[in-house]
Amino acid sequence: MTTLNFDGRRLTVTFPSWELLMAGRSSHTVDIDGIDYVEALPGWSSEILGIRSGLVVSGYRKLGTFRHPDGTRRLVSMSRGLPLLRVRMRDRDAGAGFDELLISDRDAAEIAADLGAQAWA
Repeated sequence: MTTLNFDGRRLTVTFPSWELLMAGRSSHTVDIDGIDYVEALPGWSSEILGIRSGLVVSGYRKLGTFRHPDGTRRLVSMSRGLPLLRVRMRDRDAGAGFDELLISDRDAAEIAADLGAQAWA
């Protein structure tokens, strides 16, 4: 399962085993300075993500990169039944090629609070 690690300066998303094939990478790291907005949602996002490269098991799992028709590029690892962390970047360069991260994690609310406290301190 995808894991999140925040060390106070960087947020790292790690994709283990088969997930790295769907995500196209084993990990992705962004500096806190590149984060524009962060929130924790109670669960799965039903918004249209766009064209994907990765895996979608309808109603259960979304994993990979998605490009919305408006140009927004997202790195996604969503699992039904888990809280969702949404991280918006200041720009695509700050997000290392992505405008937004959507990652399910049991500790999404805690990570969002830590990121928010650091990013706007």
